[in-house]
Amino acid sequence: MQDFVKILGFAGSLRKASYNKMLLGAAVGLAPEGSSVETFDLEGIPPFNEDLEGSTPARVKEFKARIRAADALLIVTPEYNYSVPGVLKNAMDWASRPYGDNSFKDKPVALMSASIGMLGGARAQYHLRQSFVFLEMRPVNMPEVMVTFAPKKFDAQGNLLDEDARKFARQLLANLVDAARRGRATEAPRPS
Repeated sequence: MQDFVKILGFAGSLRKASYNKMLLGAAVGLAPEGSSVETFDLEGIPPFNEDLEGSTPARVKEFKARIRAADALLIVTPEYNYSVPGVLKNAMDWASRPYGDNSFKDKPVALMSASIGMLGGARAQYHLRQSFVFLEMRPVNMPEVMVTFAPKKFDAQGNLLDEDARKFARQLLANLVDAARRGRATEAPRPS
């Protein structure tokens, strides 16, 4: 189907019981009709080392290929020390290198976050948006999805219970799908 939109989602946490991984799991089930959210786990991506760019590790090659194959990206991030988790920044550094081989270029991207606190990962999201500028990504800005007090919003099985969070996540995904489709329309060859 020409109009189908494939979203690649990844969480900036390696923890098995991460609230952000739970939120990513919820997004899989909230994808609008005509789209899907596939996930990638950042586990196994080694620390970025510019000396290794000539022999890119297999896990990094897989990540970059999955990014390129996707029509849009969904990043779900915790906030560590008022900013982006190292594991996420590291993966993004790998995927944007070597210079001239940025797999993020022109990708529509949406952000979500979950936190045990009352800001819901807002500062990490704002720092990521700064990186999107240099990476030439196309962020979908609204609605902002920041799940606050996460332990109260998920059940023991990891299901997102909060209806407002589900509503905003659903709308953000719909906006991301629309952005991907608009991007395709502008990339279509023009008749001569």
